[in-house]
Amino acid sequence: MPNDQLSRVFSALADPTRRDMVAALAASDMNLVDLAVPHAMSVQAVSKHLQVLEDAGLVTRTRDAQRRPAHLEVEVFDLMTKWIERYRREAAQRYERLDELLAEQSDSITPNTMQPTSKGSSS
Repeated sequence: MPNDQLSRVFSALADPTRRDMVAALAASDMNLVDLAVPHAMSVQAVSKHLQVLEDAGLVTRTRDAQRRPAHLEVEVFDLMTKWIERYRREAAQRYERLDELLAEQSDSITPNTMQPTSKGSSS
């Protein structure tokens, strides 16, 4: 598993089951059993998915008596958003430069206004 947090986050979110879990946790904190229900998987399997999300820093678990609810750490999404936004801005700037270049070329092209001359015309 990669060392930097951004790589761990994207790696954790590469799995559709974990993305579903993140979506569910965005609505409210949930325990293992609640997370397992929509996926028809064992609590042990959910625990393994949750561990990957924890290792990436996306989820934390707290102790509430016998329950250990999972909580989504939204700050990690700021890290992802900043990274994505940086490259989105760069791509947008590239397209803007391309638009400007195409507009300049379009302005410099003049239609051929020369009329065909007829040879051998008699005056």
